[in-house]
Amino acid sequence: MADQQGAAIATKHETVLVLDFGGQYNQLIARRVREAGVYCEVVPYSASMDRIRSYEPKGIIFTGGPASVLDDGAPKADPAVFEMGIPILGICYGMQLMAHMMDGEVTRAPQREYGRVGLTVDRTGKLFGDVSASTEAWMSHTFHVGRMPSGFRATAGSANCPIAAMEDPSRGLYAVQFHPEVMHTPEGTKVLRAFLYEACGLKGDWNMGSYAQEAIASIREKVGTRRVLCAMSGGVDSSVAALMVHKAVGKQLVCIFVDHGLLRKDEGDQVEEVFRKQFDMNLIRVDAEDRFLARLAGVVDPEAKRKIIGEEFIRVFEEESKKLGTLEVFVQGTIYPDVIESGLGDAAVIKSHHNVGGLPEKIGFQQIVEPLRMLFKDEVRRLGEELGIPSHIVWRQPFPGPGLAVRIIGDITREKLDILREADHVFRDEIAKAGIDRQIGQYFAVLTGMRSVGVMGDERTYDYTIALRAVTTTDFMTADWARIPLELLATISNRIVNEVRHVNRIVYDITSKPPATIEWE
Repeated sequence: MADQQGAAIATKHETVLVLDFGGQYNQLIARRVREAGVYCEVVPYSASMDRIRSYEPKGIIFTGGPASVLDDGAPKADPAVFEMGIPILGICYGMQLMAHMMDGEVTRAPQREYGRVGLTVDRTGKLFGDVSASTEAWMSHTFHVGRMPSGFRATAGSANCPIAAMEDPSRGLYAVQFHPEVMHTPEGTKVLRAFLYEACGLKGDWNMGSYAQEAIASIREKVGTRRVLCAMSGGVDSSVAALMVHKAVGKQLVCIFVDHGLLRKDEGDQVEEVFRKQFDMNLIRVDAEDRFLARLAGVVDPEAKRKIIGEEFIRVFEEESKKLGTLEVFVQGTIYPDVIESGLGDAAVIKSHHNVGGLPEKIGFQQIVEPLRMLFKDEVRRLGEELGIPSHIVWRQPFPGPGLAVRIIGDITREKLDILREADHVFRDEIAKAGIDRQIGQYFAVLTGMRSVGVMGDERTYDYTIALRAVTTTDFMTADWARIPLELLATISNRIVNEVRHVNRIVYDITSKPPATIEWE
């Protein structure tokens, strides 16, 4: 059966399902649909027809995928999906699958197409009325449709792919060989919106205002009079989840904020100020810096750091929660990408997170509440704004659970933490002043383990090197280094070496992911 929470939302809103055939853009397709105002979920191609029907979908999208429909055992949809009488859009592999299952012909293309290509469009096609007659699209295929099934007509083509799009409006079937969901297809959003609003005839009733009201009412009903516990990290997800539960049950919620001393500059104070004073939440802040630093003393291996921090977090949380008496419900900030990556809705009910790993199992709860379980990260941020959380919290940079411990190469000391906090603060401050903070996916400073010779005021120095890391990304699975203007980098470098003691050199990381990761450890 479908994920219960997702199915409950789906039956209240117009819903489009994405059937995933292993494509790398499965989440991105769903995000684009939701950005267009339509609720969307991702389910595996192997989902049963009972599960698919339980969502009462108004349309279905087949994703791309790495396989060829001509391979033995290639993933295929249940043929009954074509008998549901709702519009279907096939993308890349999804187009080839549609043709293959409906007696068309898929062949190896004479010339592979990878990357941006020119596209000629028939603007009378249902999906292309608002698209330029000559446009560009992102291709990624070795095979293509050589012969369309009966009833279809071609609506777009490229130099090496004569049938780059096809449609049979009488049966509500549409397909494109290119990827309309990626930014490299400039008019792709128009194609997706045409499918949703022209082909499916949807109105678009998905927004964070209505979701907030529905979710808060649902939480209030589920929790009843029971007491609720939340492990609050101060990050976007845990903050928004905690506030939603607070709005539902008020003082029945107790939030424990474990300050492990590995946060960014002023972060702990900001969390306390906003949620305790502005929203009057029942927040307990635990100052545990000394015990975390004691456990981390002399540890240099990044995985050992993560393990120590996770274990110590659980110990502190257990100790504090025992002081509070019986708490029956636990709040987790699980978001939809976690669910998709854990099995497309088949994930376990209790899911361990980096900052609360093992807590539900160890402490024991009657119920787990996950208010953000069906939301993407950008939707969580919009929901936070809807709930009135200040922008500096809502748009806080992604931050690893182990905090600055994995942004310091080598052992952790209080002095190194102070150095990194100040350098990181300068970096983030200048990016924000330049007005490009929302254009960069993630940016932060790293205290490398390297010290080098420098000169300040005619005196020799032997101090630390700070590395700056900034990336652009849509999904954090891949990322490119951000092209920050050189003048801005110069300003940042100048401020750090002048304002932060024991730093005499700044370097900028220009490595993409892959081969590098976004974080250094």
